Amino acid sequence: MQKITVDNAQDGQRLDKFLTEHWPDKTRSQIQKLIRSGAVLVNGEVPSVHHFLKERDIIEINQPQPVAAARVSRQETQSQNEKNSPTPEPAIVAETADYIILHKPAGLLVHEGAGEKEPTLVDWLLKKYPAIVKIGEDPARPGIVHRLDREVSGLMVVAKTQAMFDHLKEQFRNRTIKKEYTALVNGHPAKEEDEITFNIDRSETTDFKMAAIPTSGTDNRGRHAVTAFEVVKRYAKYTLLIVRPKTGRTHQIRVHLNAYGLPIAGDLVYCPTKLRQKNRLSLNRIFLQATQLGFNDLNGLWQQYSEKLDPELQLFLHSLK
Repeated sequence: MQKITVDNAQDGQRLDKFLTEHWPDKTRSQIQKLIRSGAVLVNGEVPSVHHFLKERDIIEINQPQPVAAARVSRQETQSQNEKNSPTPEPAIVAETADYIILHKPAGLLVHEGAGEKEPTLVDWLLKKYPAIVKIGEDPARPGIVHRLDREVSGLMVVAKTQAMFDHLKEQFRNRTIKKEYTALVNGHPAKEEDEITFNIDRSETTDFKMAAIPTSGTDNRGRHAVTAFEVVKRYAKYTLLIVRPKTGRTHQIRVHLNAYGLPIAGDLVYCPTKLRQKNRLSLNRIFLQATQLGFNDLNGLWQQYSEKLDPELQLFLHSLK
């Protein structure tokens, strides 16, 4: 275990930023995950990720070993076909001097996380656009202003200039970006449209999962999250939805819909096993795709992009009654 005493020059510095100097081989998100896991103590207590340090604080760092085990657990939720198939490549939808619109296929990781070593979207970007390495706030995520889960496909925007990166980040911060997803869920909602407002926090039982926290109780954990949905079509066992997340939390759509009683078809992480077995879903991926994306460019002009469902999702829909 490594111990560090905070001096006067480090007073007021945020813990996760401070630790980047001591773990230069890790990204900010990896360090935040380690803090949440209890690998870092401040004055003998587990701090928050955004804890601000004070002079004479004692930081204890214990590099954990079970990260690889967590990765194995995550792999166990993937189908054998997915694990053995070659890494899918993204497709360019549109490109300007300031940004790239691309289709991220299901099965492709956007950037490396803790314990994850495999080809990523970032690797593809750096090979095709070497100059992008200087764009953004994190060298591990050049040009990346948002992400899609590995299992999810769809539209992403990647900044090619720092001005566009900052401009997009501001729009995401102000929630003026238009994001629309298409999802097939198990079951049928009582309403044709609704809004889900559970807070979202990390699961207390599984480190790579998130959990929905009802806001009406005494448990105030988690971060505020809002997801709106509307029904497109009802099938015998499923419902096709248009989903519009109004915030951008990790696994937000998947967690919210599952907590609402509508787990997404093909989601091996959040959909209950009994329900998957009952419906006998023959889909080797999650039925969730980012099908619309809109934002303002540097000239203040609204740019909007849309795409059709992936062929395998269309094929599955055609097989339903």
